[in-house]
Amino acid sequence: QVQLVESGGGSVQAGGSLRLSCAVSGYSVRTGCMGWFRQAPGMQREGVAAIYPRAPNTYHADSVKGRFTISRDNAKNTIYLQMNSLKPEDTAMYYCAASSSPYCRGNYASDYGYWGQGTQVTVSS
Repeated sequence: QVQLVESGGGSVQAGGSLRLSCAVSGYSVRTGCMGWFRQAPGMQREGVAAIYPRAPNTYHADSVKGRFTISRDNAKNTIYLQMNSLKPEDTAMYYCAASSSPYCRGNYASDYGYWGQGTQVTVSS
């Protein structure tokens, strides 16, 4: 089975930082494609970042470039999303996802077949 469990969400003030974690079982984060998505109420789910086993290695949405960084720890089979300089518009439920095929795109939720339950991030002004 494939299981993804997110943690690290919370409430912070604008300009603050959070690090989200996604503990993965039944799937190798080293060889698979992993992504972070977010969804705010009334909004579409959007790709935030992704990490791949090959070049270009990572993807970050334009809205978070320079502020968010995706990474992985192969030994722990865990991926992370370091979020700095948080803005109120970053408020959303954040989901960890794993691709169900060898191919994936960072901003296409349809490429990901396995999903965590999400962790809430709330950024206040």
